[in-house]
Amino acid sequence: MLTPELLPRLQQLLADADLDGWLLYDFRGTNAIAAGLLGFEGLCSRRVFAFVPREGLPIGIAHAIEPGPWAHWPKAWPLRIYSGWRALEAEVAALVGGKRVAMEYSPGDAIPYLDRVPAGVLELVRGAGATVVSSGELVSQVYATWTPSQLASHERAATHIAAIAYETIQHAGSMVAAGTPAAEHELQARILEAFARAGLETDHGPDVAASENAANPHYAPSAATPRLVQRGDVLLVDLWARETGGGVYADQTWMASLGAPSDRVVTIWEAVRDARDAALALLSTRIAAGLPVRGGEADDAARAVIEARGFGPHFWHRTGHSIDSRELHGSGPQIDNLESRDDRRLIPGVGFSIEPGVYLPGELGVRSEVNAYVGDDALLVTPTTPQRTLFVV
Repeated sequence: MLTPELLPRLQQLLADADLDGWLLYDFRGTNAIAAGLLGFEGLCSRRVFAFVPREGLPIGIAHAIEPGPWAHWPKAWPLRIYSGWRALEAEVAALVGGKRVAMEYSPGDAIPYLDRVPAGVLELVRGAGATVVSSGELVSQVYATWTPSQLASHERAATHIAAIAYETIQHAGSMVAAGTPAAEHELQARILEAFARAGLETDHGPDVAASENAANPHYAPSAATPRLVQRGDVLLVDLWARETGGGVYADQTWMASLGAPSDRVVTIWEAVRDARDAALALLSTRIAAGLPVRGGEADDAARAVIEARGFGPHFWHRTGHSIDSRELHGSGPQIDNLESRDDRRLIPGVGFSIEPGVYLPGELGVRSEVNAYVGDDALLVTPTTPQRTLFVV
């Protein structure tokens, strides 16, 4: 959240980028980045702006009927009030006219996770005489990065999740061996119970998918359409959670075979595993050497492995998503050069998933997912021991 303590660092970043300021805008939650930085809570049904200048105090623009969302706005910082559109546009023009400002804007919608400001608002701001540039690097540095305590929280959650995934897979195998196979949604419920015992919370999921259902990357098991996990199945377990009360999410995917896997399954698994490791190797080497690296480059490295193994057309999604301090699917740099053109640098303090996959509709899906955090001179990967071979139960 934007605070007096954060302000000097942010203003130095603005100076380094030769920006006159950062203009934050939100309307009914269209810009989660702005709302998160401003610490908004409760009803916010009118347009709001806040301008963080390179020098001086930030200035907010609030609607007269909604002071509530500004509860965390420091009293020493100016807060201008409007009720009509003429007054709003005049206030915006007075703040940014003739200035070079950053906004949550991505030219050509190249990075949709960042592109949060409507075209009409950009027209309004440019019409006031401002030059608008993307706030992408600012978002990475002041919104997406983790604190040391948040990193520690993530590591604890990752340890719990890895153990819960392993126990779930072993239970699925035990149920098959006993002749009473469990359904996907029953294994899902078991994971949620384990989360509660471990002091973890999640907003939805997890995903437990057998064979053909695993070919849908966004599959959700349901008691309404139960699917038993049986001998001969490939089992995908994708689970994500954070410590109760607001820790940073950990997000992992584990793979198992109910009985000895076929050569085809092993071949696909090894392609996915090696793609994961290729992305991690690129990132680790660059970061250790102090060289810049971008998420799109890691995506290319993973994708090259899967394409070389003959499964390129079946790797449908980005290699990884940002995990920021607020959201599982965050607004920081993505590991993506497929769905979007994310050219933001992976800077110290940001975290993300690495999760290549191969999906064969009607047959099976295979994915392996770990998380990574960029340290000052090294890449931290969770869980500490990524899956190397298929679990056979």
